[in-house]
Amino acid sequence: QGQPVESGGGSVQAGGSLRLSCTAPAGTSNICGLHWYRQVAGRQREWVSSWRHDVGVTGYDASLKGRFTLSKDKAKDTVYLEMNNLKPEDTATYFCKITFGWGCASDSWGQGTQVTVSL
Repeated sequence: QGQPVESGGGSVQAGGSLRLSCTAPAGTSNICGLHWYRQVAGRQREWVSSWRHDVGVTGYDASLKGRFTLSKDKAKDTVYLEMNNLKPEDTATYFCKITFGWGCASDSWGQGTQVTVSL
C-alpha cells in the first residue's frame, strides 16, 4: 500500500490562506476516511479534520472551526483543506492519513507538508 500524497504547503503571512490537498494512492480499495493532522516539532500530532465515507466531513478541532474547511472531490480520492485567516500558531507540518480496507482497519500516513505562518 502506498502513501497518500499531500501538497499545497508553504509560507504565508498572518491572515493569509493556503489550500492543502491529499490524494489517496491509486488503487486503494475501500477507502473509509481521509484525515488531516498537524504536528509541531516536539509536540504531539493533533487532529485537524476528517472526511469519512459514511458521513462526509466529521468536524474540526474546536480551535480551527470557522477558519478551516475540508472538502472532497467527488470524482477523486482527494480532499482539500482550505485554511483561511492563518495565524502563527498554525505553523506546523500537516499530515494526511487514509483509513481503508476490510473493516477500515488499515491506515497509511503521508510524509507531510510544511505550513509556516509569519507575522
